[in-house]
Amino acid sequence: MFQPERVFFEKDALSYSLGKELYSYFQKKGVEVRFTTSHNRVTGIPGKSVREKFFRAKRTLVVGLRKSKEFATCRPSAHYQLPLATGCPGSCEYCYLHTNLGRNPYIRIYVNQDEILEKAEKYISERLPETTIFEGAATADPLSVEAYSGALAKAITFFADQENARFRFVTKFTDVDPLLALEHRNKTRFRFSINTPQAIAEYECATPRLEARLQAAEKVAAAGYPLGLMIAPIFAEGDWKQDYTALLEKLQPFAKHADLTFELITHRFTARAKKVILELFPETKLPMVEESRTFKWGQFGYGKYVYPKEMKAEVEAFFRKEMARRFPLAKIDYFV
Repeated sequence: MFQPERVFFEKDALSYSLGKELYSYFQKKGVEVRFTTSHNRVTGIPGKSVREKFFRAKRTLVVGLRKSKEFATCRPSAHYQLPLATGCPGSCEYCYLHTNLGRNPYIRIYVNQDEILEKAEKYISERLPETTIFEGAATADPLSVEAYSGALAKAITFFADQENARFRFVTKFTDVDPLLALEHRNKTRFRFSINTPQAIAEYECATPRLEARLQAAEKVAAAGYPLGLMIAPIFAEGDWKQDYTALLEKLQPFAKHADLTFELITHRFTARAKKVILELFPETKLPMVEESRTFKWGQFGYGKYVYPKEMKAEVEAFFRKEMARRFPLAKIDYFV
C-alpha cells in the first residue's frame, strides 16, 4: 500500500466528505499535511537535486478537485479517459509519465467523483446508441491509491448500471481484495501490466513483482471480471523469444478464462524522454540507441524511436502465433 510522506490538500477538497475524511486520517497518522491553491501547482516538495526532488514527489499525495469539463480521448484502448487520479508511486524507468507530468510527479486524487461520473454519463448519452468505453488509467495507476480514493470501487459500481458503456483500467499493483465482491456485471475490464521477471526487476522500480501481479490477476478472474493482460513494453533485445516464451508459459492458467484480452506494446522512446530518463536514472540499462531504431512521427505531433519494420514484424508474428496456440479463446486488442 502506498504510504505518502506528505499530503497536500486544496482547501475546497474539505467541502467534500472524502476530503474531510482524508484530512482527519492523515493528521491522526502523523503524516505531514499542507495546503495548496491548486493540485496543478504544488510547491514545497523537498529535494536538493532534480533527481532527489523527483523521488520525493513520488512520495507525495495531493487531494483536490478535478475541474476540467472535457475528457481527453484515449486511443487505441478507449473512447475517453476517465480522470480518477493522476500519477503513480511506481518508478518504472521507461514510463511516459516522466515527460507528461514534468519533474514533480506527485500523485493526485480527486474528491469530486460524483461530478466526474456525471460528466461520463453525458458522454454516454451523446454517443447513444453506441457503446462508449472509458479508460481509467491513462495518466495514473488508480489501484495504487484506491485505499485512499475509493474511486475505482465507485466507478465499477457506476458502470455496472450502464447499458451502453464500459470501463477499463490497467495496473501493476495488487491490492485487489476490496474490489472482488463488487457488482460489476461484466462492464469493467480489469487489466494487469506485466513483463518478464528480468524486465520488471531491471526497469520497474517500486512495483510488485510478476508473481504477485499474477496472483492478483487470478483473484480478479475468479471474481468474474473480464480480464486483460498488457505485455508492455516488449523489449526485442537479446534472447527475447526465450524470455517471452517463458512469460507466456506462466500465463497458461488464464487460457480458459471466458473473457481474456491481450494488449501488446513494443518499446519506443522519444529524444525528450531519453534525456529525462538519463537524468533521473543515470545508470539505466534501457535500450535507447537511436541508430538501432527507426524514427517515426507520432499521432500527437512528436517523433519517436521504434523498432525497425522488420524487427517489429518479427515480434508481432511471434506473439500472434504463440497467442493463437496458447490462448485460443483470447483476443488481441492491438499490437503497436
